[in-house]
Amino acid sequence: MRILIVEDDPRLHGPIADDLRRQRHTVDVAADGTTGLAYAASGLHDLILLDVMLPGENGLSVCRRLRERGENAMILMITALDAIEDKVAALDAGADDYIVKPFDLVELSARIRAVARRARELRPAALHHGDLVLDPRSAIVSVRDRPVELTRSEYVILETLMRHRRQLFTRAMLHEKISTLDAVAAPDSIRTHVGNLRRKLHAAGCERDLIETVYGSGYRFART
Repeated sequence: MRILIVEDDPRLHGPIADDLRRQRHTVDVAADGTTGLAYAASGLHDLILLDVMLPGENGLSVCRRLRERGENAMILMITALDAIEDKVAALDAGADDYIVKPFDLVELSARIRAVARRARELRPAALHHGDLVLDPRSAIVSVRDRPVELTRSEYVILETLMRHRRQLFTRAMLHEKISTLDAVAAPDSIRTHVGNLRRKLHAAGCERDLIETVYGSGYRFART
């Protein structure tokens, strides 16, 4: 997974980031709410670890704004407040779960696995575009009910573009999405993956190129 940590205390986010990277996650760190919002706007993160007490905009406000913008990344709140009303406030703001400071890194990893497991079970319905269907629950892509054989990297690229249809993704951004699947892949390999993906979709019966190239910028899913 690619994980965003929004936490201002380096004594906390440093060890968390190191531990998550040892587990082969890709980790970004933001030290305040404004920067966290900017990072999250990329749509690249699968999970956001969000502290409640942040400089400037607090974590509850950040969480609420992310949900209002339609961000569907998993959000795990980090809080030093353990009163029931504080936990309820975090969940009402849109968090999937919370963990109270101080906590052990083993417990944090378990919480992350639990949130990810629930997210897989509650994945949204299939994504559709004409005859093209991508079902996140089964990880099957089909055109006119015929499965299309994709590599894991091609699948992740297609799902990313279909899920964020109005967003432009640079090759570097897409490379970050597949980096946990193929650690040795170079950013330039995205061009090859996209070419193969286009060819397979066309061969399966898609009538036009569904992945647009914005020259000098990157790729986005075809606008209707």
